[in-house]
Amino acid sequence: MKIAGAHTVPAAREWAFALLQDPVVLARCMPGCQALERTGDGEYHMKMKMVLASMSGLFDGRVKVADSCPPESFRLTVEGAGKIGFMKGEGVLTLAAVDGGTGVAFAGDVHVGGTLAAVGQRLIDTTSRMLIKRFFEKLGAEIAAGEAARAAPYPGDLY
Repeated sequence: MKIAGAHTVPAAREWAFALLQDPVVLARCMPGCQALERTGDGEYHMKMKMVLASMSGLFDGRVKVADSCPPESFRLTVEGAGKIGFMKGEGVLTLAAVDGGTGVAFAGDVHVGGTLAAVGQRLIDTTSRMLIKRFFEKLGAEIAAGEAARAAPYPGDLY
């Protein structure tokens, strides 16, 4: 299945790129992510709960960031497997400065198998779009929280 799209995040391109490389931020933003631990340079072990229609299951997998060209682009490879099937995906994220922040465009391929694939292409496509949208909404909230923390007065300045 091909996936592609674009979202705007309210941050400068350099900051957006750094956040998209930060495992702590990614773990908080990825729907269903239960753990994302660094295992090497640009490599992570991931545990994620996936819910699709009436099926759900825990996926164990890995994430790899490659071909990094800060702050312009990087390649992301994700593999995971669980009781309800497996998923493999690879895509390129490209960041460009736009009014109000950074445009993040993505394009890639995702392959699913097992029971997960039996639910049908249309449902998988719809769910993946929803998960991507939620990811970028949470990333926007992370950015807003960071901005608010930086704008808040230092407690010592209040007296």
